[in-house]
Amino acid sequence: MDRIAEFRKWKVQCLSKADLSRKGSVDEDVVELVRFLNMQDQFFTTSSCAGRILLLDGGINGFEVQKQNCCWLLVTHKPCIKDDVIVALKKANGDATLKFEPFVLHVQCRQLQDAQILHSVAIDSGFRNSGITVGKRGKTMLAVRSTHGLEVPLSHKGKLMVTEEYIDFLLNVANQKMEENKKRIERFYNCLQHALERESMTNLHPKIKEKNNSSYTHKKQRNQEKACGQCITKENDKEPENDDDDLGINITIFPEDY
Repeated sequence: MDRIAEFRKWKVQCLSKADLSRKGSVDEDVVELVRFLNMQDQFFTTSSCAGRILLLDGGINGFEVQKQNCCWLLVTHKPCIKDDVIVALKKANGDATLKFEPFVLHVQCRQLQDAQILHSVAIDSGFRNSGITVGKRGKTMLAVRSTHGLEVPLSHKGKLMVTEEYIDFLLNVANQKMEENKKRIERFYNCLQHALERESMTNLHPKIKEKNNSSYTHKKQRNQEKACGQCITKENDKEPENDDDDLGINITIFPEDY
């Protein structure tokens, strides 16, 4: 079986499976994006989260929060208010931690060139921790990620360790991150549509396509802001909030066995 046929088989198998996430469905803020990607011949999504605010009760052994071994006291994909957190904290018996987790998306790509297009769009849209993984069987995965998360402990052994005023402050920070996260998703979707339109056009002109492919490796040496062109609307036409991302990140390929 050739690579393209095998990719199509993987796609059919993946998209026919039941959604095994806690929610059981795609998050509202990324439904259109996920549907758009899955309509393309060269992509299909394997998992996604639009971004969320969590309150986890991680037990009393150690400080590291393990989501699979803890109690989810609160989860929302929308801005959160203090009263909801205070009520949820009353159920905590161990070390409760407030977290904001930004948008994450995993996409299997037909070939490396397709993954490079998505990777470029992700970087230019503010998801600068994105990367590509190539498995031994030829599976090419792109992970869209950023680093503007938040994780703060609030209680220890069921006892609240901070003031309500501080909780209010943390929620203000988390909600601002949620808003910025939403803008990045919109920017990614808009830039993706334009990038695929450009790719479709270059497929009609082999010389242009060859030039674009050879220039990918050197792209980070140029001004990235020109990459999206006019795909960023005026309300989103500003720099993403400062975070710890490396502006000069290059594509990273990790050989793994899937």
